[in-house]
Amino acid sequence: MTVFSAPGFLVPDDLETSFQPAGEAVPARGAALACARREPPSPATQGLVYRDPAMFAVVQRAERIARSDASVLVHGESGTGKEVIARFIHRNSPRANGPFVAVNCAAIPEQLLESELFGHERGAFSGALGQRIGKLEAAQNGTILLDEISEMDRRLQAKLLRALQEREVDRIGGRAPIRLNVRIIATTNKDLEQEVARQTFREDLYFRLNVVAVHLPSLRERPLDIPALAEHFIEKYRCDGGRSVRQLSPAALAALITHDWPGNVRELENTIHRALVLTTDGVIGVNALEVGPPSGGSSLAEATSYARRPDVADYAAGFIGRPLHLVERDVIIGTLQLTGGNRTRTALMLGLSIRALRNKISLYAAQGIAVPPSSVSRIGES
Repeated sequence: MTVFSAPGFLVPDDLETSFQPAGEAVPARGAALACARREPPSPATQGLVYRDPAMFAVVQRAERIARSDASVLVHGESGTGKEVIARFIHRNSPRANGPFVAVNCAAIPEQLLESELFGHERGAFSGALGQRIGKLEAAQNGTILLDEISEMDRRLQAKLLRALQEREVDRIGGRAPIRLNVRIIATTNKDLEQEVARQTFREDLYFRLNVVAVHLPSLRERPLDIPALAEHFIEKYRCDGGRSVRQLSPAALAALITHDWPGNVRELENTIHRALVLTTDGVIGVNALEVGPPSGGSSLAEATSYARRPDVADYAAGFIGRPLHLVERDVIIGTLQLTGGNRTRTALMLGLSIRALRNKISLYAAQGIAVPPSSVSRIGES
């Protein structure tokens, strides 16, 4: 497995914790002491750990973006770590010494979000008993994160657009605008171009936010992160309640790798936490995970068992003496059939990158060779 020099895997916004660097195993004896003296990572890299090549390009892009002052739109499925990337960009930017202010646009009612963002003066409306500094103003000389920006009401979008264009904010009930020096990072788990087409999101605001875009791949698209993430969460919850050191059984690891993870890293953390609660010995078995059978195909353990069957071994003997490119084609197509067309699992089982597998499939399709259709229509499966 390729391990990149920058530490870390992406954990979602509410999962940022200290972590044990790779390769530093903690023995069972004195585990509580080891947990107590574990040192957190440096501020510039906290929360960022990755092992899959799919994340390497993301982090490189984020590092380049951090050096500029351009607005950033981070998009990806829920639980992929969008706020973590936003914090990473801030920590590695010239604004790192300034504040980082996060606003969850989906969690605050529309009536309150305007006051939350822009602030208000005393007496501006019923219940405004004192002056309130808005989040935009509070992020002065720093960065503001507008989390799940797609949930913002269109009327408020118009006011936000003006604030971004004019670089100034008007408090509700205020007499004069206040100049802003703030970097904007917005996140969304929706396709904003589709939201613009549906007229639920303003096109002009979309272009104002989407100066530079960062796409966070789902956990399905970065399977090499799964073992490292699982190990991290085992370590995290092993220190919770004095649990003994535990590890995943091969079948449990295969089940994790072949699961679709609709909840991404957040779902994986909950799965590991639950498994630790349900496991009584030192090894986490597949039943403790409670992730269910993988959709559209077999697990790696099933695939291994399949490969060892006598009839399959006899069939493999038929490859001897044939051109390698034809053997490769039959192996790829046969593995696709085994996994029910799941591209990610096929690539993982064959030791290929997703891109390499897709290129092979495109070549076969151009040659008129039938290829099993994809079993998953999500991003990363085609």
